[in-house]
Amino acid sequence: MPKAKGKSRRHKYSYNLNRKRLYRSARRRAAPRIACSHIRHAWDPSKSVAQNLAEMGLSPDPNKAVPIPKKLGVEAESSGQQSGKKIVRKPYVVNEMEYEASLPEKKSNTLSRDLIDYVRYMIQNHGENYKEMARDEKNYYQDTPKQIKRKINVYKNFYPEEYKEFMASLKPEKMDVQ
Repeated sequence: MPKAKGKSRRHKYSYNLNRKRLYRSARRRAAPRIACSHIRHAWDPSKSVAQNLAEMGLSPDPNKAVPIPKKLGVEAESSGQQSGKKIVRKPYVVNEMEYEASLPEKKSNTLSRDLIDYVRYMIQNHGENYKEMARDEKNYYQDTPKQIKRKINVYKNFYPEEYKEFMASLKPEKMDVQ
């Protein structure tokens, strides 16, 4: 199979091209990635941003969507706004976004297994004596008594049920020792 004509020759650098301007213009032409999946799937690249958002029932400018009256004592005239009302052709986009926003947020904060083991070890061996905990050999990070107390309180707040079960399991051991 023959090679394409002109591919075998050495390419010369073109000094009269402004590569910075070419890069900028290419970046302007490329449409940015839309993060919201609902808007991305309903987007029509042949239409402008304002047209797309109007079809979805969204506004490109929140100040124009909900105008603030210039004078506080005088009510804004609403007759002018209703005449320019646009037809929403894709109401499902707003409905899906509202449904997604109404869902409860997942609690993503968790404690590391090392911190949980550290706190349990300290409580198991020293009870409520934070000064003794600070002198313990397992206190690798040389936490002060207040820092240790804060870590224990964080553990209590994150896992209250687990903390209660742990304290309940410690009480029979303490009774057997005495």
